[in-house]
Amino acid sequence: MENIGKPAPHGRIGPALTLMLLAPLIAEVLPGATRVSSLFVLPLEMCIWGGGALLARAAVRHWRLGWRNLLLLGFALSIAEEFLIQQTSLAPMMVQIFKGADYARAGGVNYLYLLWALFYEAVLVVVVPVMVTELIFRSRRNETWVTRGGVIAVIVAFLVACVPAWFLWTQFVRDKILHIGIYNPPASSIVLGALAFAALIVLAIGPARCALATPPAPIKPLPPWALFILGAIAGVLWFGLLLLAFRIKPEFPPTLALVGGLAIAAIGCWLLPRFAAHPAWSDAHRMGIALGAILGTNGINYLGFINGNATPLDLYGKMTLDAIGTALLIWLTLHLRAVAVSARTAST
Repeated sequence: MENIGKPAPHGRIGPALTLMLLAPLIAEVLPGATRVSSLFVLPLEMCIWGGGALLARAAVRHWRLGWRNLLLLGFALSIAEEFLIQQTSLAPMMVQIFKGADYARAGGVNYLYLLWALFYEAVLVVVVPVMVTELIFRSRRNETWVTRGGVIAVIVAFLVACVPAWFLWTQFVRDKILHIGIYNPPASSIVLGALAFAALIVLAIGPARCALATPPAPIKPLPPWALFILGAIAGVLWFGLLLLAFRIKPEFPPTLALVGGLAIAAIGCWLLPRFAAHPAWSDAHRMGIALGAILGTNGINYLGFINGNATPLDLYGKMTLDAIGTALLIWLTLHLRAVAVSARTAST
């Protein structure tokens, strides 16, 4: 296993830049959260989402850690976004499908939205883009992809990008575009967010990191097609949690939504690492779950375009980008299948 301080081999920039691009594409652009008319923010998202995903992966590969460590670092990145950068989980909800009293908000936190954001951002910004990038660059999946100097450069880019990202959302979009006013969260909420961010990083790569990296008891994985279906269903259900947070059904008990969301997350966190620990786990399984999660999320997000105020540019732009992204993912799936068949043939 290479160390971050070793010289970068020729061509390492390819996997690093691919991951930095895929993170915002998979989590923001293809689902339509970042619309075609707003693609000017993509460089910021590459620095924040992509840079965060790259740093998380580099730490996990450097210390030979596992999925739990990567997920915790994804949670840390989400906490930074939700409490420190755009503060979306602290400010009153910017979108309420039905107006009325605050829904699923307590102690100055949109707790149902926070649950949605924690797992959506950790999985779709970090875990899935890392998985797809490692499938693209299979021969380099054990490398960190960044040198020590690269780590410093990515951290600087991340911190610099946080300033305009914070200003654009909290000071400009909320006030000038959405006309809901600037919200300044209490200092105590900012401090708690910073402490949670630091605690998650220490937990993931600190003294307990090796214990977290211990593989769980393996379970024979479901077929790749079944994982594809489960990934798509999870993406759809998680979008439903977001709709509830946006007050689509204000009479629905928020605590029930919270428990349901936690149950879905717990099932995934319990099953998937046990599947991955089994000797039968393969690139086909990785591609199945990733493809299902991406396509399920992209598909269900059309509800926000069809029933919302999307311009033709944004709607047809999303359709075009989704078609291109889906075609490339299918090509990658077929390529991985051909590689697996060739390997089996060569071994017989």
